[in-house]
Amino acid sequence: MAYLGRQPIIGNYQVLDAITATTTDTYALTKNSVAVYPQTPANCIVSLNGVIQAPFDSYTISGSNIVFASALTGSDSIDFITVLGDVLNVGTVSDGTIGLAKLSATGTKDATTFLRGDNTFASAGESNTPAFLAYITGSDFSVSNATWTTIGFNNAIVNNGSGFDTGTYKFTVPSGQNGLYSFSAGFQMESMASGNTIEFSIMVNQAGSYQSTISDIISASQTFKRTTTRIVNLSVADYVEVRIYQNSGGTRSVSANSAYFGGYKIIE
Repeated sequence: MAYLGRQPIIGNYQVLDAITATTTDTYALTKNSVAVYPQTPANCIVSLNGVIQAPFDSYTISGSNIVFASALTGSDSIDFITVLGDVLNVGTVSDGTIGLAKLSATGTKDATTFLRGDNTFASAGESNTPAFLAYITGSDFSVSNATWTTIGFNNAIVNNGSGFDTGTYKFTVPSGQNGLYSFSAGFQMESMASGNTIEFSIMVNQAGSYQSTISDIISASQTFKRTTTRIVNLSVADYVEVRIYQNSGGTRSVSANSAYFGGYKIIE
């Protein structure tokens, strides 16, 4: 709605119950028989004997009472008392009058977010980002004898948040994305012989308490397959990789069409 001149002021306007004058200076103020407590004489309009009274000089307010400067008589007429609204009280706000700019909540305010109980805006539904899924393209990946080797996942079919590096084969926690993560990995290695040992690990920072290793001693010549999943709590700049160790006495290969490494941040 448009206005010419100044927009009307919104207030908690109340015309109080009628009061019959008697031989006293103090009268209770009510609205529908419920006590009213004006916060100052200045937000009241009082008509006595057809004359608007001056606040403070002609009357004061004490709690839910009006106190006139002198006692009235039964022949006086309190025409009406109107309260214009409480101090800093806009009364009942009309529908559609408060916009996002008036809210004190933090976060991004747009069509994709909602206001949470802690007075912050969050993405509706949220997403498990960062998230990635990487694999090996081209030739099989060679693993030297008796050496811990980072498996070369050189292609990412998913890399939301750009945390996975296909050059270093590592996922690094981006700025502002610390939290709980789930990782999984799997591989297949050909031509393993009886007595060979394979160790397969999802490692955080190549060591520390997050290192989790699966170790197997081959019982017979076979193609060896393993998968594993880890849930870890990570800080910004922590990096995660899949490393493998084998002691067959020579180089062995991780099959390009079988290996994968994936992970995502868990919504908490």
